[in-house]
Amino acid sequence: MQIATYPDDAAPRWHNPVLALGNFDGLHRGHMKIIDRVRQRAGERGATPAAMTFDPHPPRVLRPDKAPALLMTNVQKIEALRRSGMQGLAFVRFTQELSLWAPETFVRAVLVEWLHVSEVWVGANFLFGHKRAGTFSVLRSLGARYGFRAEKIDPVRYKDFVVSSTRVRRLLSEGRVDEAGALLGHHYFIDGTVVRGAGRGRSIGVPTANLATDNDLVPPAGVYATLAIVDGIVLPSVTNIGLRPTFGDVTAPVIEAHVLDEDRDLYDAQLRLSFVQRLRDERVFPDVDALRAQIDADRRSAQRLFGRISL
Repeated sequence: MQIATYPDDAAPRWHNPVLALGNFDGLHRGHMKIIDRVRQRAGERGATPAAMTFDPHPPRVLRPDKAPALLMTNVQKIEALRRSGMQGLAFVRFTQELSLWAPETFVRAVLVEWLHVSEVWVGANFLFGHKRAGTFSVLRSLGARYGFRAEKIDPVRYKDFVVSSTRVRRLLSEGRVDEAGALLGHHYFIDGTVVRGAGRGRSIGVPTANLATDNDLVPPAGVYATLAIVDGIVLPSVTNIGLRPTFGDVTAPVIEAHVLDEDRDLYDAQLRLSFVQRLRDERVFPDVDALRAQIDADRRSAQRLFGRISL
């Protein structure tokens, strides 16, 4: 997949690109419907299927005090779009200056003169340009003027919900990781490096991998059934997020994953942690024996869950 950034890079040499345009945070079911349509249309036209997104996320420039925690890092987004079949990815460097551009200025400078798009596909609620004046109707009208086709994909529903990044963030912030995964179409995951902790887990017979992550959004304190992926190997695990209140030895939340039925040295490993289901709240135990008994119960709960699902 060829990656280019506007305005830093020269125009990529894509053949009549069919473009998915949006923020694509999380690459959820709604986003994937746009991506799938772009891939289909590009195949029909013998064109390049490509995606365009913004970096940084526009709210981080326009209202940084209210900007949401993101579901993906840029590295994760690139990986996901590559896996989805996109052959090109364009980042638009979002600035205060660019936020003042009229919709037509953006279309002419970026979509027409830089990318030479043949088609542009967006979600039904996508807005762009100064004061978000660029609606789909504006995009379609500009497409007719500048010689490209503009189409939209209607919102995707999952059961009673419209799938959106905002709803996924809300579910994750409430610890409802299984529901968030249903809207995403995959388990929510974070990536990081296993670092050395205090060794508390190993001292009570439950070794854990402490994860340092660059992901913005980490589920709230609690115990979760998780999948730890290391070097492509999927390891069922139980993860505690929180302050270890029984010991009271940390002041900031820590992420500790205990791999089930396997004791391997994971220090310094790159690890992806996928959240399957919340098992319980974090709580204080009267002593280490009570904590160990609860951990054993958590392990059994996770093993029953993993016995019912395909890993």
